[in-house]
Amino acid sequence: MSKKPLRVAVTGAAGNIGYALLPRIASGQMFGPDQPVILNMIEIPVDKAMAALKGVAMELEDCAFPLLHDMVLTSDVNEGFKDVNWALLVGSKPRGPGMLRGDLIRENGPIFTGQGKAINDHGASDVRVAVVGNPCNTNALIAMNSAKDVPDDRFSAMTRLDQNRAQAQLANKAGVSITEVQNMLIWGNHSATQVPDFEHVTIGGKPATEVITDREWLEGAFFSRVQKRGAEIIEARGMSSAASAANALVDHVHDLCVPTAAGAWNSVCVPSDGSYGVPEGLISSFPVTVDAAGKWSIVQGLEMNDFLTAKLKASADELAGERETVKDLL
Repeated sequence: MSKKPLRVAVTGAAGNIGYALLPRIASGQMFGPDQPVILNMIEIPVDKAMAALKGVAMELEDCAFPLLHDMVLTSDVNEGFKDVNWALLVGSKPRGPGMLRGDLIRENGPIFTGQGKAINDHGASDVRVAVVGNPCNTNALIAMNSAKDVPDDRFSAMTRLDQNRAQAQLANKAGVSITEVQNMLIWGNHSATQVPDFEHVTIGGKPATEVITDREWLEGAFFSRVQKRGAEIIEARGMSSAASAANALVDHVHDLCVPTAAGAWNSVCVPSDGSYGVPEGLISSFPVTVDAAGKWSIVQGLEMNDFLTAKLKASADELAGERETVKDLL
């Protein structure tokens, strides 16, 4: 018997990330090769954006994906989130010239308030939400608090791109295949304060710090390269990461739908329960596993040295400051 289609909403669907993401969903890479999908594609109510969205839909149609059962094109979030099982909040207002991070948070806050309410009122009873639009941790916090009837554990934000970036940097430095680098982990905020944790990584089954003995590189160039990789890509191509962000979102959602292999974890921004000193209620990146029932848990008991503890505290403090900035929206 064929499976019932999953209804998946994507905001900013005609943007660069959406354009790279939608074929990955429709081809089965996100939810599996036997899972049909219906795409609810949401754009801003501007003629140019809606015309671009129509073009994207035409291309998806021309791909003749067997798993793509239907498409909804809309600028109305109430229609866009109606009966969706997954809401992928990709679209957000980008930071303009001279704009401070706090300004960006204030600009995007009302957008995610409206989306959270629409998800709450119109989403399916099992709706789950993944936030990509930056600043994603705090945007997820706003959406979560605006969806009062949706359990908090249904909300997540994405640091999987940072995990993938860090994994690739370690593989390059060690001169090994990407598959040799296991249990890469990002803590904290998806920002320049994020904490790429090399202490709990293995390379070829050995601790990464035994394979890469250059501590100065690990705590310096590696750390800053991962933290600033997004800016480096903008400098190189004149636009922010799109293909790699779409790829990471495929990984992120897949990780939350499939049981985690024994001894492994993935980086996911989820509501903190106070673990590792991150104040309760903040949405922070942690090592997360998923069980056979689809329930996620924060991995407990990882040893944190002074270096990691200090870095994580700084990132958690930033998240707390962002929450203070938008407290009137929570």
